[in-house]
Amino acid sequence: MLENKEVRFEKDIETSLTNEGGWESVAFKDTNYNPQNGLDTSLLVSFVQETQPKAWKRYVRIYHEDAEEKFIKRFNEEVNAHGMLHVLRKGVRDRGVTLQVIYFRPVSSLSYENIEQFKSNHFQCIRQFAYNNRNTIDMALAVNGIPLVALELKNQYTGQTVEHAKVQFENDRDPNEIVFQFNKRFLVYFAVDHYEVYMTTKLAKHKTYFLPFNQGSNGAGRVGGKGNPHNEESYPTAYLWEQVLNRNQFMDILERFMNFEAKKNILIFPRFHQLDVVNKLVQDVEKHGSGKNYLIQHSAGSGKSNSIAWLAYHLASLHDENNDPIYSSVLIVTDRTVLDRQLQDTITSFEHTTGQVEVIGDNKTSQDLKDAINDKKKIIITTLQKFPVIYDEVDEAAGRRFAILVDEAHSSQTGSSAQKLKQALADKAASLKEYQEIEEGIEDQTLDDQDQLVNTLLSQGQHKNLSFFAFTATPKEKTIEMFGTKQIDGSFAPFHIYSMRQAIEEEFILDVLSNYMTYKTSYKIAREIEDNPELPKTEAVRAIARYQSFHPWVLRQKTEVMIEQFREVTKKAIGGRAKAMIVTPSRLHAVRYMKEFKAYIEEKGYTDLDVLVAFSGSVTDDDNEYTEPGMNITKDGERIKENQLKVAFNSDDFNLLIVAEKYQTGFDEPLLHTMFVDKKLRGVKAVQTLSRLNRTMQGKKDTFILDFVNTEDEILEAFQPFYESTTLQKEVNLNLIYDTQSKLRKFALYNDDDIAQVMKLVKQAQKRQDERLLGRMSSLFMPVIKRYEDLPDDTQYEFRVTLRNFGKWYNYVSQLDRTFDMELLEESIYTGYLLKFIPKEKREKVDIEDKIKLEYYKLQKDFEGEILLVAENEKGGELKHPEEFNANVKPVEERDSLEEIIHRINERFPNDFSPQDRVIVETLHKAFTEVKDAKIVNMAKNNSQEMFENSLFKDVFLDRVMDEYTKNTEAYQRLIGADDSYFKTVYAFIAADVYKTLRSEV
Repeated sequence: MLENKEVRFEKDIETSLTNEGGWESVAFKDTNYNPQNGLDTSLLVSFVQETQPKAWKRYVRIYHEDAEEKFIKRFNEEVNAHGMLHVLRKGVRDRGVTLQVIYFRPVSSLSYENIEQFKSNHFQCIRQFAYNNRNTIDMALAVNGIPLVALELKNQYTGQTVEHAKVQFENDRDPNEIVFQFNKRFLVYFAVDHYEVYMTTKLAKHKTYFLPFNQGSNGAGRVGGKGNPHNEESYPTAYLWEQVLNRNQFMDILERFMNFEAKKNILIFPRFHQLDVVNKLVQDVEKHGSGKNYLIQHSAGSGKSNSIAWLAYHLASLHDENNDPIYSSVLIVTDRTVLDRQLQDTITSFEHTTGQVEVIGDNKTSQDLKDAINDKKKIIITTLQKFPVIYDEVDEAAGRRFAILVDEAHSSQTGSSAQKLKQALADKAASLKEYQEIEEGIEDQTLDDQDQLVNTLLSQGQHKNLSFFAFTATPKEKTIEMFGTKQIDGSFAPFHIYSMRQAIEEEFILDVLSNYMTYKTSYKIAREIEDNPELPKTEAVRAIARYQSFHPWVLRQKTEVMIEQFREVTKKAIGGRAKAMIVTPSRLHAVRYMKEFKAYIEEKGYTDLDVLVAFSGSVTDDDNEYTEPGMNITKDGERIKENQLKVAFNSDDFNLLIVAEKYQTGFDEPLLHTMFVDKKLRGVKAVQTLSRLNRTMQGKKDTFILDFVNTEDEILEAFQPFYESTTLQKEVNLNLIYDTQSKLRKFALYNDDDIAQVMKLVKQAQKRQDERLLGRMSSLFMPVIKRYEDLPDDTQYEFRVTLRNFGKWYNYVSQLDRTFDMELLEESIYTGYLLKFIPKEKREKVDIEDKIKLEYYKLQKDFEGEILLVAENEKGGELKHPEEFNANVKPVEERDSLEEIIHRINERFPNDFSPQDRVIVETLHKAFTEVKDAKIVNMAKNNSQEMFENSLFKDVFLDRVMDEYTKNTEAYQRLIGADDSYFKTVYAFIAADVYKTLRSEV
């Protein structure tokens, strides 16, 4: 007869834990558990007495016969003050005596004493753990009498699931009872059935927040969704007790994973994919040693900062089979100029890291980085930008090995800063031996004999003493080849995956494409002047598009749509606390939108809305200079500094943020619910920008995106490669760099002698640079530039692009492979300098504003719904390198009449404009400002704007509208019809603008 009751499930788990997991099965009745203390006090005391006899003897001298009672009292005081996790790691301190309550496993097998101490722990598996006189938990795991893990088990055969276990924790376990108090006894609670596991570290009745603790539908580190794969050997959830709760793994989690975040008052237990990626990376490094690269594609919401911190801590203490440290130092390198605070806090919270972690933040220099590397600090956190300053000042790296953890690995890792990092840390002595084998005449030379060019060659390619661990959610082609794992078929794939799909299905992030709306813009341009000048077609089309995008009526219409949509949709979300971001195409757009938003909010009298703007530097508009701090003002009239903007936006005072190339990546604000997009977004940039909305928080159920520019197909195309796994079809053909070099030479602008003359000066500058050397070098490029300027425009274009391609691809190829090609290196240095002297492309400036007018403008909803990404799509995430490094041939710039250019633009839009789409504001504005009425000028000159708009101008405006209505009834029908809000909008727009125009001319 099949046993299928819950008790069988309990028994099976117990059997695994005791036979394979290193735990001892103990019946609850055989323990001395004390419900008042939430401990088996006699076992804890006997553990301390047996393992630390000298310290206990000192303790007894202090407290005599009260020693046991005083110890338990002091234990509780320490736990209440600092938390259980702290006491497990630091022990109990009392009057100069430190008593450990647990011993962790040593990282090196050399320490016999520490190994014996670890074995002296009492690991108990207790079924039906009676935590008080009335109630039991299905299973508890205790170490030295301290209950640390609680499991509620449910069985599908009896009609119960993991959801029942969660409810039981929420309803039946009192968080005020000592054993359930946060960070006082139990540190983690697992709700388990045959198929799923959920976990929490804090019981809080109905506010308890459970996280899924599953592998993923295809197993950990693989592409898949939520849940667990089937298990031919046992239960689908057996990984919990077979791997995670194995005593060695569990003790490692206690010592080197779990983390208490004091600011948030939360205890972090690693999610399964975090535990899995650290373990698999550590195992691979133990097997292969240093010198391999790893790509970790973990989605937003994966807890990347913690994963990096935990990996760094483990790598820093990793030993090889000879018990020697594998890495001399672990460097965490980020692109961000502001280092990740969470990452720093996590690493520095661990035991044994004091004095071993060096954070090279904004307040430190590149020289501090150099000192940290030379002083062999175990963990160094820094930015990539600090390496170019010190790369040639770091002590010889021979015999030293480095693990480099790259946060958000992108194409910057293939650039010159990344090369300087390698030059600083690579074991060039090892690559010199390689070089000596193929280069005659340097067999007896040492590294000190080599000039900087040779050192550059030696640092190229991969190095046995450098391991890169690159984390990103959106890897590009170069990133995948540089850090990815080569497959049997020649393709490249990530070492470990936690996909966007899994993160969404597990509800760690929200699906930002589930509620998407696009608007279609149509417009018609009319010629405003009698002349019909010939203009360069491309520049004229650009100028007209720019004119349309900046047109006050266009900005006004979009502003109205955004603010009213915010009030209708966003304002109700997250308990009324939701916020929105407006993504603009330029800094000037951001400034104009800021002014428009402010004016609209004031005009409508909306007191519950306020807006901030984010852009770098200063912007000049209408002869006025605008800066971010100058435009961002609190309700009290104080300016908001740039570094205060995030905090201000998070407050209740502001709910709209207009951005131009700021806060589109790395900005983590869970209250951000809505995004209004008025900018073309492609590829990784689209994913990173829209993903600002995906952060979860209590009460946040969905997101909303309104897009004025991109279609649903374009967004789908951007997201699909990063939904599951991103792979590379095949490696780049390294010899393409020689093809590009040949293409450059065919232009016949420079030759080997030109390169040799420049390189002679470059080498001379390495020893001594006098006051004339730089000038002599600049002079050498003059004949080349003269020959360049004699080329036809389209050939100049082709040369410029080929020159840039050569530099970009040389940087990349040299990171992948060490060719020892000095000629190629010298040409890359030469062309890098040459590029700086190449004149920028001359564009004929086209001023169009006084030649055209916006005759019709139509903004209409085009799509509303969910953009569905395709799962299990093997080719959906496959990227390819270019087959050739070619410069596309630039089309010849054609000229055409203004009339024809306008006609071509208008042809793009269907002729479905109604009279109501006519942009009448332009006509009305010109009627008041081009032929000036002395009476109106006087009104503007002698009165405040409020008096002008609210009283004096109204009658004049209405008279003019009636005059225009008699000339064009259909166009003005809506303005004087029943739609009062439209009349008010147009009136406010015209009144404010006429007032400013007339006043400026007074």
